[in-house]
Amino acid sequence: MKEDSEELKRELIDAAKNWLAIDGLWFLEIEKRYGLDIALECDIAAWKEFSRIEAERIMNRLSLPPCGGLESLETALNHRLFSLLNTYEIRKPMPGVMELFMTTCRTHVARERKGLPLFPCKTIGIIDYEIFAHTIDPGIEVECIACPPDPLVRSYHCGWRFTIAKNYQK
Repeated sequence: MKEDSEELKRELIDAAKNWLAIDGLWFLEIEKRYGLDIALECDIAAWKEFSRIEAERIMNRLSLPPCGGLESLETALNHRLFSLLNTYEIRKPMPGVMELFMTTCRTHVARERKGLPLFPCKTIGIIDYEIFAHTIDPGIEVECIACPPDPLVRSYHCGWRFTIAKNYQK
């Protein structure tokens, strides 16, 4: 049985790599043909839908309750496709606050390997994390701690803070 679960994990990681590869190849082709601004516009439109779909599917698969707060968000973040490919750390610096730090980002590593400039993913990240978090629980507020194009003068690629809105009523 253990061999079966190890094989399944390898298959999931491979599928996640394929997902990221097609996302990256699509983006690079749009960027090459139409420029970075148009590619980002298209990427934003795609992520608005994908983030919601991914959150809903994770909630259904794991039977997470609606409005499950930061606990459900943490569980869901650990089941996103990126969790199979990137290294990240989740911290809880105080009650009601959760932070995610992406310490290794496969997208940035690939762009660096290809000699491409740092990907300015902050705008997409804000949209992605806000929609994902709000799908899990509409009362979760999202704040970007740092993300490219912010200079990489830190030990992580991007950082995000999640809190429950003070005036939020379930």
